[in-house]
Amino acid sequence: MSPIKEQQRKIREVIIVEGRNDTAAVQRAVHADTIETRGSAVGEKVIAEVKRAQQNRGVIILTDPDAAGERIRRIISREVPGCKQAFIPQQQARGGNKVGVEHATSEAIREALESARFELEPTETGEPAISWERYMEAGLVGGEAARRRRHAIADQLGIGYGNARQFYRRLHLLRITLEEFEEALRRTERDEADD
Repeated sequence: MSPIKEQQRKIREVIIVEGRNDTAAVQRAVHADTIETRGSAVGEKVIAEVKRAQQNRGVIILTDPDAAGERIRRIISREVPGCKQAFIPQQQARGGNKVGVEHATSEAIREALESARFELEPTETGEPAISWERYMEAGLVGGEAARRRRHAIADQLGIGYGNARQFYRRLHLLRITLEEFEEALRRTERDEADD
């Protein structure tokens, strides 16, 4: 084994990725086992593999920051509750005209895996830490400026982008605290003022 490999962080959980190029990128960044979905039509065999991995070691979903990646994430999260979610911002996953985990740097992959979060279980309830009113006051609903602001906050929190409702739901599902949200909002507002 090379000295570089020996220094890499070992990830206990199995990482769910889309394809073999994603597996190669993840394995350059960390010691980890992966399950490849081989596309966005996630079949029963893949779901069964993910369920076994979740029961035995835990699972981290790390899909491309695009529509197909989000679709895979939703399917697996629905079928296999309790998975951790890891996100790489789009600008850190670009390679030419393409977006994908395979284009991310090892550092971006490590950061995404280190900040992976559990989703709320479907049976868990509770008031969202961030009210819909506060969310709207923060300028995250309606128009191009709101879209840019959601992108910026998603990148700062490391939770992936969504439209207004999807992003609000993701903040709740990934247990983002009001303090984390407010700090990301302050940084975003500072960055906007500097532009």
